[in-house]
Amino acid sequence: MKTLSFAGGLNRILCLGAHCDDIEIGCGGTVMRLVEENPQAEILWVVFASNPVRKAEASACAEAFLQGAGKREILIHSYRDGFLPNHWAEVKDDFEAIKKRFAPDLILTHYRQDLHQDHRIVSELTWNTWRDHQILEYEIPKYDGDFGIPNFFVRLDQAKCDAKIAHLMKHYATQAGKQWFMEDTFRALLRLRGMEANSPTRFAEAFFGRKLSW
Repeated sequence: MKTLSFAGGLNRILCLGAHCDDIEIGCGGTVMRLVEENPQAEILWVVFASNPVRKAEASACAEAFLQGAGKREILIHSYRDGFLPNHWAEVKDDFEAIKKRFAPDLILTHYRQDLHQDHRIVSELTWNTWRDHQILEYEIPKYDGDFGIPNFFVRLDQAKCDAKIAHLMKHYATQAGKQWFMEDTFRALLRLRGMEANSPTRFAEAFFGRKLSW
């Protein structure tokens, strides 16, 4: 398997999530690895749907994942969960506002074929807004069973996997009652993708890289 390196070459990283825990679930380990390998990078972390309680959770969790980052900004909007398609124009304006002030070298966003309507909107607007950027789409496990066949893998060591899961379980008390929001769910996916990537560390996060250039 061809191995690429993002170490030292990323100055600005944009993380986009429809909901408060999406970035952490989909690419939290990758973000921690990017921070470790690119300590000079500026990271913009944007969440679109939240309420006051979940916003507090998301802010604390994002800070945990971004520990060690040289410069970071956490921006959490307050759109209603499940209704982003009804606010397409407003969300598009938010994307355009980001574009005017932040030129990312790498964008992490939702998988285009994700069956959750909020996730799809964020993915669609990512591609609509940035036409000449490196974009990786992450995956979210859920009831819909909408996993695809990813083609880009980020290998993660045991420590980062443990930290990812620990941060999620610690900071998102509002999600604790959901039968899928469990340690074994997150670890199982990390192990499965690690197996597919033939990762020497046994674990990985997976992405869809539709247009990548080197």
